[in-house]
Amino acid sequence: MCNFNKNNKGRRIDFCLKPLLKWLTSNDYTVVASCCGHEKYPMTIVVKYMCNGIPKYYELLSNIELLRTKKFYKRDWEGVYYIPEII
Repeated sequence: MCNFNKNNKGRRIDFCLKPLLKWLTSNDYTVVASCCGHEKYPMTIVVKYMCNGIPKYYELLSNIELLRTKKFYKRDWEGVYYIPEII
């Protein structure tokens, strides 16, 4: 599950994703959101890229473009986050 990370301005990062996210950011990916899925939903990593000066967002693992620019995740009745376009 998510652990609070004081060194990340209060944002939560799933511990199991930390090595992958570190590698992505060191290879010039701009990661804006992520979730391991908590054994209920697919793992998701939202990245940002620029297209003709316009920021675009897509889910890296499924390669699905997301039309929203924020609030990528929804929370189900159990409190687990997911991206509706992915499931």
